[in-house]
Amino acid sequence: MTDPIADMLTRIRNAITAKHEKVEVPASNMKKSIANILLSEGYVKNVEFVDDGLSGKITIELKYAEGGKSVISGLKRVSKPGLRSYSGAEKMPKVLGGLGTAIVSTSKGIMTDKQAKAANVGGEVLCFVW
Repeated sequence: MTDPIADMLTRIRNAITAKHEKVEVPASNMKKSIANILLSEGYVKNVEFVDDGLSGKITIELKYAEGGKSVISGLKRVSKPGLRSYSGAEKMPKVLGGLGTAIVSTSKGIMTDKQAKAANVGGEVLCFVW
């Protein structure tokens, strides 16, 4: 697999379209960090790490609002293996005018665009969530 983060986002997107309650993703440290950010920002209900002796699995419990509409209305991979996208702290991209969240990989770890701006660090813009 050339882009495991895009695979994770696609699995979440497909599970939302199919109205699944949970989605399983093969685990890695970066995916765990992204899943924890989705949890802390309120996009998902719960994140659980299952150790299966190999790399492990991440079980993400999706969150739906009243009427069965998903809390996540969009996921977009920004920095791809073929074209990396970097941003400085002062030029951090805004998702939907600040309503969404950009997930950024910085030298201080993976964080949201707001946290990166507050810590005055730039980095690779991994994805947008809104």
